[in-house]
Parts: sequence; structure tokens; C-alpha cells
Amino acid sequence: MAFEKKVTLKGSGKTLQLNEQVKRYTLRDNGFEETKNGNYQLVRDLDTSVLHKQGIKVKIVVASDLKTLKVSTTTSNGLQTVDVYGKETMSAAKEQLEYILESLAENGVLTQAAE
Repeated sequence: MAFEKKVTLKGSGKTLQLNEQVKRYTLRDNGFEETKNGNYQLVRDLDTSVLHKQGIKVKIVVASDLKTLKVSTTTSNGLQTVDVYGKETMSAAKEQLEYILESLAENGVLTQAAE
């Protein structure tokens, strides 16, 4: 998956982009970790139960230039993408994903892109 200026999760009607004012310290303050290539990555479980180690995760990667990003929902090992919005059984994961994205928007990391 390549870095893009605007991203949309499969099944979601929302298009997200990085906030133009985002800084490296803002990413670190919101839980992003710097990778070996200088990119910033945030991985969060969408399964609220502690007992499930094979839950769904959201992975957000911001390029080192702070202009482009990648967003995906995957299985716990990261090998398969999961459509959180497409299935009724994923309502808890969808709710958790919306909470994470909303929190990042409130903290100045993401914004909803104009179509």
C-alpha cells in the first residue's frame, strides 16, 4: 500500500488526510512511534477484550515528510485486510475505530478531507 494524501477505509464514506499543521511532536504525543525509515506508525487494537490476542488492528503510518499517510485495518498478524464497516458483527470494532480516528482529529493529527 502506497502513501497517499487522502485515504478512505473500505466501506467508510469518510476521506481522511493529515492536518496541515501536524508536527512530529504532535504525532509522538498521540502514541505514534518513529520507525527505522523515519516514518511514524500507530498500531491500536480494535478488540476491547483483553482475552483476544487475534483481534483486529488499525495501523496508521505517516510518511517522514508529514504530507502523506496510509491507514488500514488488518488481522492481528497484519497479513490480511479486514473490512470493519462491511459486517454487522464488527460493530464493536467499528465503534472503537471511529473513537480512535475522532480522537486523532481532535488532537490535530487528522482532518476530514473535502470531497
